[in-house]
Amino acid sequence: MERTLQANDYSLPGEGGPSPFLFLDMTKTKGGSPTDAVVARLDPDHLERDVPLGPLTTFRIGGPADLFYAAYTADELARAVLAAREAGVPHFILGLGANILVGDKGFRGLVIHNRARHFDFDDDGRLRAESGAIVADIIPEAVRRGLSGLEHYIGIPSTVGGAVWQNLHFLSPAPARERTMFIEEIFESCELLTQDGERETVTKEYMQFGYDTSVLHHRNDVALAVTFKLEPGDESAMHRILQENLSWRGGKHPWLQFHPSAGSIFKKIEGVGAGRLIDQCGLKGHRVGDAQISHIHANIVVNLGGATARDVRELIRVAQQAVRERFDQNIEPEIGFVGEF
Repeated sequence: MERTLQANDYSLPGEGGPSPFLFLDMTKTKGGSPTDAVVARLDPDHLERDVPLGPLTTFRIGGPADLFYAAYTADELARAVLAAREAGVPHFILGLGANILVGDKGFRGLVIHNRARHFDFDDDGRLRAESGAIVADIIPEAVRRGLSGLEHYIGIPSTVGGAVWQNLHFLSPAPARERTMFIEEIFESCELLTQDGERETVTKEYMQFGYDTSVLHHRNDVALAVTFKLEPGDESAMHRILQENLSWRGGKHPWLQFHPSAGSIFKKIEGVGAGRLIDQCGLKGHRVGDAQISHIHANIVVNLGGATARDVRELIRVAQQAVRERFDQNIEPEIGFVGEF
């Protein structure tokens, strides 16, 4: 069974979810190994071996990838995925590296770094962006053109592919902040490389968007490019939203430049936030090695400089045990666990 390994495709051992890593047969076959078959099909100028993954994640944690390929276009991304699938080599598509924890031993297989970042605007307000395009790079261009819809997501580290993978969301504008806004509200269509190896353009109905989820969590489809429909907006009002949202996030989340993290560690619990339960257990500031539960937000673990994946996983276990013993609640990780631990 072949699967494309992507963020949020993992759970901790013993948590009842899928295995943290799916191993496929990497033994020698007639005509060379599966790895050799992949190498033969990829541009050698974009291919490296034993590349440390930690610096490419927002957590700044993780060991090396056996093979590392940089895909600069949607076509290159599709070719790399197909090469890995057909050779039976485990593969993982890496964007900005948010919401994941890479194991200390790294990744046995092919990591495809999605650097397909081209985007353009049509006269009718449509935005087409390759899935590696960085949302933070697109927002200023949309605002400058007077196009509204993306400005709400300022300050959230995400590529376009990650945004539709997770149905990126944030609160509606201040002061009311009366509801949660989702990227699906401006989504029009997506070009996919399907699990069957076909390139298809799909609509919102196919994507099955939900809170922190989409069909991409449940099928081995890969987003290659996305089309959004933006609406005319007042540039001044959009700049106000940018400033307010950045200020709000800055007061409630550790700054990644100084305290790297993967964002929220645990899934939201109906009726109460996981962070509130962890806080009520007195765990803010608690640390294992250089991994620490943030003093600002108890659902965020920060890297104080030398944290390992082992440190983070132990801190996750401590928080889960404390919440279970005090509140009889099970909190589940929402980050993806990638590679060997």
